[in-house]
Amino acid sequence: MTTPTREGLPGRLGDPARAWLDAALAEARAAAPGGATDGDTPTPPSTPLAWERHFASAGRHCGQEHADGVRVLLLREARADAATLTRLYRQGTAAERRAVLLALAHLEPAPACGVPLIEDALRTNDTRLVAAAVGPYAAAHLDPHTWRHALLKCLFTGVPLAAASRLEQRAHGDAELARMLGDYAAERTAAGRPVPADLHRVLALTSRTEES
Repeated sequence: MTTPTREGLPGRLGDPARAWLDAALAEARAAAPGGATDGDTPTPPSTPLAWERHFASAGRHCGQEHADGVRVLLLREARADAATLTRLYRQGTAAERRAVLLALAHLEPAPACGVPLIEDALRTNDTRLVAAAVGPYAAAHLDPHTWRHALLKCLFTGVPLAAASRLEQRAHGDAELARMLGDYAAERTAAGRPVPADLHRVLALTSRTEES
């Protein structure tokens, strides 16, 4: 996943949006571990920090097309810890949850924090959340059983398997994945439903090994 940068946001932000983003990122940096808060006064846990309010309002200030990138930048600048990521995910809208999922690969929280968020997203039928859930963090930390079911969830919800990071590496020679894909294809065929083209592509990968 490409590391988001202020300059790399898609398109161009207008002057008001750039000014808002600069201020929001400065507040996120100040709230990061080792950063200074206003007057160095600790913020009570029940009170959202300014950058967290900006996290929620990113789409309104910078446009929905830029909201993912802006939110990931805020999380990175604040060096959001596991507790913060979990809270923002649990309390957030679908768009805010997606940003947390996209940020996992940049912040690399311990699997005890990150994997439950991935698993929660995979239990939904929100295709944007499912697509974000199968990114680099999932490829690095999901166990084989959960990763296989993540691919089936993509097929079930219509998320292109191109969204799954390290697909070729993890699918190579995976006989259990081949069995699951075969069973899914058989169920679709028996029900008179088309088999997704992605399934055949991944099924072909499972018959290969790293040496082939």
